[in-house]
Amino acid sequence: MLVRLKNIRVDPFLLMILVTVGVAALIPARGSWATGVGWASSVAIGLLFFLYGVRLAPREAVDGLKHWRLHGTVVLATFVLFPLVGLAAQFLPASVLPRELAVGVLFLCCLPSTVQSSIAFTSVARGNVPAAICAASLSNLGGIVITPVLTAVLLSSHGGFSGRAVLDVALQLLAPFVLGQLVRPWIAGWVARHAKVLKIVDRGSILLVVFVAFSEGMVTGIWSSLSLGALGALLAVDVAVLGVVLAVTAVVPRWLGFSREDRITILFCGSKKSLASGLPMAGVLFAGTGVGLLVLPLMLFHQIQLMVCAWLAGRFARTAPAEPVPAAA
Repeated sequence: MLVRLKNIRVDPFLLMILVTVGVAALIPARGSWATGVGWASSVAIGLLFFLYGVRLAPREAVDGLKHWRLHGTVVLATFVLFPLVGLAAQFLPASVLPRELAVGVLFLCCLPSTVQSSIAFTSVARGNVPAAICAASLSNLGGIVITPVLTAVLLSSHGGFSGRAVLDVALQLLAPFVLGQLVRPWIAGWVARHAKVLKIVDRGSILLVVFVAFSEGMVTGIWSSLSLGALGALLAVDVAVLGVVLAVTAVVPRWLGFSREDRITILFCGSKKSLASGLPMAGVLFAGTGVGLLVLPLMLFHQIQLMVCAWLAGRFARTAPAEPVPAAA
């Protein structure tokens, strides 16, 4: 749910993340406490992806492959177009966008799409909701493998990342996900009945990852190097990345002859990046290197995409063709 504050939609979960960042700034984890919190974060990440595996119905993913043109377009936007735009941002001089933030922008562009907000905005805009469910789910499923590989290829020249991180992802993210799929027939019903409680577990896991990341940043002093000018440049880059992708995902599907409903689905599923998947992945892929500044572009992009896509969904809803009135019996 989004809270409206003076015509601006603010994600309550993002507010919780900001509070967590504030706590990490005031009382960062140090010494043995940092070690314990780090282990807890690793366990929480594994639990998070285990629950992802339990929730995703394999039949839905297989059935969704029938609309392969739409899903292929979303995949290309998510894992090809976005990284190309992220690579273009790397040409900005370090005096404008510091290296850590530039790497964070590129990592952001390697992530899978969101699930909940993609489906919600598609529904509001009167798009193809079943296709959105499949496209978003397939993006997140593929992202468990594609994101680490893209990160290894694109960020290897920047340092701070090694091929061993791919193995770490397999052990910490993919293995719990596969286990969740295996036990799904026995516990899927229980998980569905306790969705509200498990949502707290989901978000608590992500908040723990944020606390660990920003605690490391405070202890190592990386935040002292971030200026208001750099923050403004990051905001401009995030807006530009989203603008380019929105423009392409709006124009190209029309050229390809997709229906209005499918174009809406491609727009919303192909233009967003997942905070829920990105933060845990950053904690695994960049473990030991300090991920505070690296995830800042993602956190900022998350709120920007919510505000822009909320406006777009409302606009699509207002301009949707009127539904035919059924004839009287």
